[in-house]
Amino acid sequence: MSTAALLNLFRNGGHEARRRALLISRLLQDNKRLMVICQSSTSERRTSRFDLDGSGRHTTWDTFGIWDNRIDEPILLPPSIKYGKPIPKISLSNVGSASHIGKRKENEDRFDYAHLTDDVLYFAVYDGHGGVAAADFCNKYMRKYILKFLTEEKNMETVLIKAFLELNNAYVRHAHLSADATLLSSGSTATVALLRDGIELVVASAGDSRALLCRKGKAMRLTIDHSPERKDEKERIKKCGGFITWNSLGQPHVNGRLAMTRSIGDLDLKKYGVIAEPETKRVQLHHANDSFLVLTTDGINFMVNSQEICDFVNQCHDPSEAAHVVTEQAVQYGTEDNSTAVIVPFGAWGKYKNSEINFSFSRGFASSGRWA
Repeated sequence: MSTAALLNLFRNGGHEARRRALLISRLLQDNKRLMVICQSSTSERRTSRFDLDGSGRHTTWDTFGIWDNRIDEPILLPPSIKYGKPIPKISLSNVGSASHIGKRKENEDRFDYAHLTDDVLYFAVYDGHGGVAAADFCNKYMRKYILKFLTEEKNMETVLIKAFLELNNAYVRHAHLSADATLLSSGSTATVALLRDGIELVVASAGDSRALLCRKGKAMRLTIDHSPERKDEKERIKKCGGFITWNSLGQPHVNGRLAMTRSIGDLDLKKYGVIAEPETKRVQLHHANDSFLVLTTDGINFMVNSQEICDFVNQCHDPSEAAHVVTEQAVQYGTEDNSTAVIVPFGAWGKYKNSEINFSFSRGFASSGRWA
């Protein structure tokens, strides 16, 4: 029955005829809608919890309508299904990094980040001392040893511990085969983070470079400095025949030379209790609350405390800008050391911006990050 015939019947017929005409009209409309749905279902534009508008485009973190996180990333489908919650993809193109030489003659800091496997990302900072040899060695070979142990071991904490120790052993062989005697006294901190499936974060650190997580706008320290002031570290040094001295600024040093009790290299101090074994920390990310990971060397940590770093980063539009702001703030505060920052954005990027924070250009030495 045509639409015109239905209208004519509706005008000329009685109550029952009008009722039947309305019913048939609704059936026709329902039939048209059903045909549209069927046509849509034959194409590849199917709706799902990860394709909410049926557009066929990648669902982004913002599609869930939680907040404007200013970083447009698709959802990782297999991990999201595995963990039962949306997990954003972390693109290396969105990672921010900056390194400033300070007032030193040479920048001995190194940093790196990469895809190690399809599901594991790698981020690292290395702060060299006594020359760049050890830091360069770490930067060149740490990935190799992590990959080696990832094929043998699922526990990423174990992977990182084995990689650090094997890397140090390789540096020992390298230094003894080299004609350059300075390699024996060169050393480096190492702070390395692995991120699996966009949610399982494991950090390992030896020395005084740091890793912190910004959760709900607050700094969450993931590493503890290996300082000679730590009771457990001091006891090991003394047990191995080493000793602790303090310089004119009140900073402790192992055997009057090294400001840390764990490192890669520093081969002349290994017999005195300076070890390469890292301490590790495992965290499951909550992308609704976690804004970013920051790795920093002590040129920053000496002058800027962890919460200040979070506050500075939260003022910035993107991680690249944030990395430069953090290193520049350390310089403005008076650091003379090399300063390096790597910033990895997570799901809550931009969520905890605090408009009351102001950037400063000077500060008292007593309020610096070394003691705060």
